Amino acid sequence: MTRKEDQVRRMLEGPHPRVPPGLAPAAAARGARIVRHRRVRRLAAVLTLAAAVAALAVWLALTGPWAAPPSVVAPPPRVF
Repeated sequence: MTRKEDQVRRMLEGPHPRVPPGLAPAAAARGARIVRHRRVRRLAAVLTLAAAVAALAVWLALTGPWAAPPSVVAPPPRVF
């Protein structure tokens, strides 16, 4: 065993500190708050992505970028 392992074993075997009385409810409340914030952030990200997809669909429907551009070549001149 190394010296650090001995120190860890002594710490684990020794007297354990007392846990504050309101620790468990406070930790549960904090965990619930963190989960709620993550859920809100995820919802905001999904809504932002949906808005971006909707905007892209509207842009594609209005501009039609897949269509061929109008021909700009003039017909050959007529010689009389």
